[in-house]
Amino acid sequence: MTTPTTTSTATPGTPVLDARLIGLAHYAGRAVLENVLARHGVTFQQSVTLRLVAIAEGPVERESLVGEIGGALKIDRAEAHTVVGQLVEGGLLTADSTRLTITDAGRELYRITSGETAPISARIYAGIPTEDLAVAGRVLSLIIGRANAELTALAGPAAE
Repeated sequence: MTTPTTTSTATPGTPVLDARLIGLAHYAGRAVLENVLARHGVTFQQSVTLRLVAIAEGPVERESLVGEIGGALKIDRAEAHTVVGQLVEGGLLTADSTRLTITDAGRELYRITSGETAPISARIYAGIPTEDLAVAGRVLSLIIGRANAELTALAGPAAE
């Protein structure tokens, strides 16, 4: 993939949004989250999965969850099934033949880790004007959509 040449009108010394800057922001935030999660014996992938079940209004279909995990984390279905299995084995989710439900222990872990990360996130985003956050949200959503389309195209007809 070639990188398009852009002409920046940004103030000299001000970084312009590009893939590298997005990656640095992602990994900085992820490192903070993983530090919190490690204290509770949970991985990033497990946390993302647990959140999806915690915010659901009831039991979730296993295959739907696996698809959502794969899409969010860009992992294959087998790896997503492994993550779900780890949460079931750890007593954070319960499973019947097709559905998953968060346990009291899973809900408590989600509550604790969310509570520990909330003030950190507040400090990270403090002072950034709402308008800037809205622009960043629109731009990042556009980039995500385009990147997902490129990933689908790279995967070819077998992925459809």
